[in-house]
Amino acid sequence: MKIELKKRYGIYLAVIGVIVLIVLRFFAFNSGDHMNHGSDKNGQGQMGMEMEENNSSNLNANEYMFAEMMISHHQQAVEMSNLALTTSKNAKVLDLAQRIKDAQSVEIVQMQSWLGKDGSNQEMNNQMGHDMGGIMSEADMAILKSSTGATFDKLFLEGMIAHHEGALSMVTMINETSNQEVDTFGLNVTKVQTAEIAEMKQILASL
Repeated sequence: MKIELKKRYGIYLAVIGVIVLIVLRFFAFNSGDHMNHGSDKNGQGQMGMEMEENNSSNLNANEYMFAEMMISHHQQAVEMSNLALTTSKNAKVLDLAQRIKDAQSVEIVQMQSWLGKDGSNQEMNNQMGHDMGGIMSEADMAILKSSTGATFDKLFLEGMIAHHEGALSMVTMINETSNQEVDTFGLNVTKVQTAEIAEMKQILASL
C-alpha cells in the first residue's frame, strides 16, 4: 500500500512538473516574440516604434518620416512663393508662384492627415532640416527677402529649382511603398515638380 501511494505521488509530481514546464515555455515564447516584434517591425527598431506611437494611420516608419520631412519642405516652398507674390513683377513668376503655393498648401494638409495629428513634428523637422535637399538656409532666405526686381526673380527661380530637385530626391524614400495614397502622392510630386523645374529654367533663361 505504501509503495502504491509513493508511485501515485511520484506520478502526480511528474505531471505537475510537465505542466509547469509547458506553462513556462509558453510565457517565455510569447515574451520573446513580443520583444522581437517591437524591435524589428518595419525594420526600424526603436525609432519606428516611437514614430508609430503618434501614427493613427497605416504609415510605416519610413513613410511617416517622409511625411514629416516633406511637410517642412513644402512649408518653405509656400513661404518662398508668398515672397514672390508680394515682390515680383514678372507675370510668369507670379503665375508659377501661385500654382506652387496652391498645390503644396493642399499637399501639406494631406500629409498632416496621414500623421493623425495637427501639424508636423517641428522639433524633428528642425533637427532634420539641413539634411533635406534644396532647403534654403536662413542667410539665403534673408537675401531673397531683401531683393527686388530681376535680382529677386533670379534668386527665387534658382532657389526653387534646387528646392524642387531636393523634393524629387526625397520622393525616392517612398519608392517601395505599398500604400496606394502615398504612392500616388509621390508620383504626382515627381510629375508636377519635374515639369516646373523645366518651366523655371526657361523663365530663368529669359531674364
